[in-house]
Amino acid sequence: MSLKGRDLLTLYDFTKEELVEFLKAGEDLKLRAKMGEKTFVLSGKKLGMIFEKPSTRTRVSFEVAMYELGGHAIYLSSSELQLKRGETIADTARVLSRYVDGIMARVYSHKDIVELAKYASIPVINGLSDMFHPCQVLGDLLTIKEKKGYLEGLKLTYLGDGNNVCHSLMIGGVKMGLKVFVSTPKDYQPSKEVINMAKECEKDGGELHLVEDPIEAVKDSDIIYTDVWVSMGQEDSEIKKKKLMPYQVNKELVKYAKKDFIFMHCLPAHRGEEVLDEVIDSENSVVFDQAENRLHIQKGILALLL
Repeated sequence: MSLKGRDLLTLYDFTKEELVEFLKAGEDLKLRAKMGEKTFVLSGKKLGMIFEKPSTRTRVSFEVAMYELGGHAIYLSSSELQLKRGETIADTARVLSRYVDGIMARVYSHKDIVELAKYASIPVINGLSDMFHPCQVLGDLLTIKEKKGYLEGLKLTYLGDGNNVCHSLMIGGVKMGLKVFVSTPKDYQPSKEVINMAKECEKDGGELHLVEDPIEAVKDSDIIYTDVWVSMGQEDSEIKKKKLMPYQVNKELVKYAKKDFIFMHCLPAHRGEEVLDEVIDSENSVVFDQAENRLHIQKGILALLL
């Protein structure tokens, strides 16, 4: 099965078997790196990285991944590109396609990355958009598999704002056979379109459940996952935070999960809001292993697509 030349915009665009290939590639390249083996499978390849939003993990993991695979990454801030001065996304895509072998873009609007992919003749990877965060969730699935030994049948509960990370978790989790429970206030539920997409993925063996009550959602969970309540670029709303407070991950809430549950967060965390130190710094927390796996899954993605 060859994924070479494909775009990675959403996990919905890939079969379960193809997602398994990404995870296998990430596992293999992680093992080789830990053994000190050099794997220059992208020698001479170049990745253009467009950033409309600042980043820690996405930028560093992609840049280090390209370096360790023998390639080169070029950081392109949107403020430094001609996009800032009105050049169309289509023209930018056509030009970059003549210079580099792939584009990773971290954008505000998902429609912009779709347009970038439409006009680029090289693979385009979604490093984050307002709708999806596929690379994050592939790294999360790799982490869950490492910690639990398998994926199918596990119960993952996501609490908080039905955002881009939640959307990708719904699709990726259900495709890979997890029982995904999403617990949000009515006003902050995931997109209806993405709910329908995730429901379609139930044919692969997973399940999607929307449960408003956080205690009911967390009961017997193997994985508890949360994210910031106010995403980058959104208005910081006290009303929103008040409505989300019952979904805060604290030691009282996690008592309802399995004793050996793992706590996940894509980071950065707003400690004291969506999660308390007593959970994120506990022995159940795997957030830093999760962050490290962004590097290894990014390597797998790049090796397969470029």
